Amino acid sequence: MEDRVRVVIAEDSVLLREGLTRLLTDRGHEVVAGVGDGDALIKTITELDGQGELPDVVVADVRMPPTHTDEGVRAAVQLRKSHPGLGVLVLSQYVEERYATELLAGSSRGVGYLLKDRVAEVREFVDAVVRVARGGTALDPEVVAQLLGRSRKQDVLAGLTPREREVLGLMAEGRTNSAIARQLVVSDGAVEKHVSNIFLKLGLSQSDGDHRRVLAVLTYLNS
Repeated sequence: MEDRVRVVIAEDSVLLREGLTRLLTDRGHEVVAGVGDGDALIKTITELDGQGELPDVVVADVRMPPTHTDEGVRAAVQLRKSHPGLGVLVLSQYVEERYATELLAGSSRGVGYLLKDRVAEVREFVDAVVRVARGGTALDPEVVAQLLGRSRKQDVLAGLTPREREVLGLMAEGRTNSAIARQLVVSDGAVEKHVSNIFLKLGLSQSDGDHRRVLAVLTYLNS
C-alpha cells in the first residue's frame, strides 16, 4: 500500500496500546513494536535503527512510568534530535503548553500533538499518523487554540488580521487550502491570498519551501 506506514506505539495502558494497534493494523499499517515507558521506547528505536528497520513514526503518550509526568515527551524530544527523519506524534489527556512548545520548538518536519479524545475520531487520527510519518504536521485544534491564544500577546503575530489568524490555526491542524476554503465557506483563491499574506507578514520567503506552512505556525515559539 502506498500510504502504508510502520509505527512504534509507546503507551503504558495495555488496553489503549492494543486499541491503537488495532486501529492502525485494520487500516493496513504495520505496528512493529509496542512499549510501556520512555526508556523502552528509546531502546526499541535504537535497536530497530541498528537493524536498518527504523519505523516511519512513533506514537507516544506524554505521561508514562515511572513518574507519569513527562517521560513520554522527553523521550520524543530526544528521538527527534537523534533520529531527525523519524516522525513523532504525542498524545496527551490535556493541552500541556510546556510540553507542546518543547516538542514543536525544533524541526518543523514530522511532528504532531493530539489530545487522546481525538483517537475516537478514527479516520482523523489515522490520517494524522500517516501525515506525521510522511514529514507533515498534525496539531490538535485545542493545542492550536491555546498556543495561538498565548502568541497573540506577542508582537510576532500582531500584524495578522483575525481572518488570517483563523486561517493560520486551520493550517496548523494540517488542512490543505481547499479544506480551509470549505471550512470557512470561501473560495480557494481567497484562502491562497490569506496564506500569502501570512507568509509575507511573518517574513517567510519562498526559499523556505513547503515548510512555510509549518514555520508560519511555529515562528512565534522562537520569539
